[in-house]
Amino acid sequence: MGDSTSSTNTPPATHLAIASLSGEALHQAVDAQSGAEKRALSYSLTIHHLFCETLNSKLPGDRILADYFRAHKKHGSKDRRVIRESLFGLFRWHGWLKGLPQQDATQHWFAQLALTATLESHGWQEIIQAWRGFSGLAELGQLNPNSSLTEKQALLETSIPDQAFAFDDLAPDWFWAHFPASPEMRQQLVESLCSRPPIWGRLQGITLAKAQAQLAEQGITASGSDFFSDAINLGHKSLNLNALPLYSEGKLEIQDLGSQVIGNICAPKADEIWWDACSGAGGKSLQLRSLMLQQDKQASGKVIASDIRRKPLEELAKRAKRAKFKGITTQPWLSDALPIPARHFDGVLVDAPCSCTGTWRRNPDMRWLDDASAITDKANLQLDILSRACEAVKPGGSLVYATCSISPAENQAVVEAFLKTRTDFSLQTLTHPFTGEATSMLTVLPYQADSDGMFVAKMIRQD
Repeated sequence: MGDSTSSTNTPPATHLAIASLSGEALHQAVDAQSGAEKRALSYSLTIHHLFCETLNSKLPGDRILADYFRAHKKHGSKDRRVIRESLFGLFRWHGWLKGLPQQDATQHWFAQLALTATLESHGWQEIIQAWRGFSGLAELGQLNPNSSLTEKQALLETSIPDQAFAFDDLAPDWFWAHFPASPEMRQQLVESLCSRPPIWGRLQGITLAKAQAQLAEQGITASGSDFFSDAINLGHKSLNLNALPLYSEGKLEIQDLGSQVIGNICAPKADEIWWDACSGAGGKSLQLRSLMLQQDKQASGKVIASDIRRKPLEELAKRAKRAKFKGITTQPWLSDALPIPARHFDGVLVDAPCSCTGTWRRNPDMRWLDDASAITDKANLQLDILSRACEAVKPGGSLVYATCSISPAENQAVVEAFLKTRTDFSLQTLTHPFTGEATSMLTVLPYQADSDGMFVAKMIRQD
């Protein structure tokens, strides 16, 4: 994906070779005889189309996939699962797969599909065997869903001895240039990036026990968190949220555990007024209000949410109504001027636009769609937003800066630059909820609690 000094993406040769394949070429390259082979070929054509469209458009794979399924209603639930899990598996292991020894482009493609399915321990064995046969690969060893990254590496090195499979290859070089870490930390991070994250939710106005009982009636086994009483782990299977009464009644919001750290660091009191300056669709605005109501069911506190886009604010209004939350209002940014009064708020949350490297576990395609500019181009914007939003904090109030990035350039460096010019703000010491560590710059790494990665710092405005 280019070196750390470049902000342009030059597609590797394997990208170009795969992108040049046509459906006709794939059909001509294999002689699909059995029903399983014909299904495997059909799947491969669809996955190839989606894989190339994602790489070429640089749009998120989940958006590409949603648009495709919306336009192609013919696919049943099994078809959708094979296509979806294969597509994201290809991106999850792309750092290894793109370096496979060069061979015929069609064989290379089928090898990627077969190896992805093996590494992911997918259950459609007839399809996997057909892909392996089309690729010319020898019989592959066996893995299980609990196989470690080291075991997966060993299987590939045994099956394909001409290629090295280094852990660092599973993330682009430019990322490592912006993530200084020990070899042990790098390996732990890669292990987490190559595992599927669970779906985390947050409960509103219902106990964990009651929520678990309701979900169990619908065949969903859910568990709590060791860290937050209102967090709930919904497992790894895709969910139809609209079919869940808990969700439609506003008692369940989907929010990753790492993201929940931010609201808990804000720790709003029941009577405080908070401004969520970059709210998006308002997951953290809802969390702030929920935390107020946990202290007092009649909490007089308020949350004002702002964003430069109106559509997410409209979505927040719907979510607040569904939860029956009063005390949340929206106020869009219409210019560079503050959309709310200065020196008025007990707390201001700046969840700044960022590279989203902390969410790569959930969005493996973004590892290979972005380049170094995703990190290097954000710091000035982040500092600008923080510097403007801080004016809304009243003396003695809290300013919380957060991102879903794990790059110091977007996190510690931005806070340090801000504090150099704003001596009226001082950092607070925080306790890392997952490690117990005392720190003023809190980074959540995905492997610490099976979550996304996040950063948060909390500052107090002096009188």
